[in-house]
Order: sequence, then structure tokens, then C-alpha cells
Amino acid sequence: MTRTDVEARLAELARAVEACRACPLGGQRTRAVFGVGNPQADLMFVGEAPGFHEDKQGEPFVGAAGQLLTKLLRERVGLDRSDVYIANTLKCRPPGNRDPLPDEIEACRPHLRQQLKLIRPRVVVTLGNFASKLLLNTQTGITRLRGQRYPFGWAVLIPTFHPAAALRGGAAMRGLETDLYEVRRVLDELPAPTPPDPQQLGLFETTAL
Repeated sequence: MTRTDVEARLAELARAVEACRACPLGGQRTRAVFGVGNPQADLMFVGEAPGFHEDKQGEPFVGAAGQLLTKLLRERVGLDRSDVYIANTLKCRPPGNRDPLPDEIEACRPHLRQQLKLIRPRVVVTLGNFASKLLLNTQTGITRLRGQRYPFGWAVLIPTFHPAAALRGGAAMRGLETDLYEVRRVLDELPAPTPPDPQQLGLFETTAL
């Protein structure tokens, strides 16, 4: 698909997300937070759920954690926010920023799956426990998962700490910085893009999500 085609399909999906009431969060949030960035990005970040600022603005990672992600993305990966695509596991803010519930994750799963299939990133970075466990279909925690490369459909998936955890400094900050350096290495190693194999087009519905 051309960039225009992908943008149109994403806009249609965003309207569906805005109207979604598949779980109670759809009736409680201020705005749905669909995703933002380059619709043909090689690199896509998947976080947990919108927070207070995201709920108000309708854009992911615009609070303190988002500012840190933007800073480290530029410093460690050499890219701007406009170069990548950023989304969340949940499209609506849980009350009080509590953890996502299983039924909420399940309700949002089809939206994230469609984003991945439309954008077709070549590298996916999951931020924190919930996104990493969902996309890797595992109960293993982020501390053990992080920093490694995992096959993910036609992409490479790298789990890392959520920037909100890194704001407190310590091991989470060091780990996030290290993992983003690894993301840069993976991007540099990518071969020239080729048309997708039709046999792989369904992988995000089986091995991933």
C-alpha cells in the first residue's frame, strides 16, 4: 500500500477506536488515544495505556515519560518522534492510571493488531510489562525479557522498560538507554526492504497478538 492508502486506513481505524465501547473504558475516558507518527515507520513503539495528559490531548506519550522517550529516541537512536510510530496496548485511560485489566487488553487487541498490520514496522519496541507480555504471548516479566531480540512476524521485537519506570532513574534508566542503543544497531543491520511474503501476512494474528 502507498503512504496515502495506509494513512486512510489508519484514519478509518482511528474513527472506529473513537467510537469503541467494547469495554467500560470507552465511556469513561476523555479522548481515545489511537497512535501517532510515521505511517510507514521502520520502528514502532508500543506502550501500556494512556495517562492523564494523553487522555486530555488524545496523543500517546506526551507527559513526562513521553518527554523522556522523545529525548532518548533522539540521543540514543538518532530519530525524531515524527520518524517512528507510537501507540499503546490500550487506547483509553484506566481510572487513576491503574494497571490494564485482562478484559480491557482483550478488547483493544484487534485495534493494535490492525495498526501493526497496516504500518508493518520492521522493528517493534515494547515498553514495559503489559505490551511485552501481550505481543510475546508470555507471562515472563520485563526484567527477564528486556534487551533481547525476538522474531515477530516479519519484524524484530525488542522489549524494554517503560519510560515511566526510567523516570525514577536506577536500573530502569540504564536498561532503557542500553536497549535503545540495541535498537539503533538492529536498524542499522536491517537489509533493504522487500515486498512482504503473502505467507507472512497472517503472522500477527497467530504468533503475534
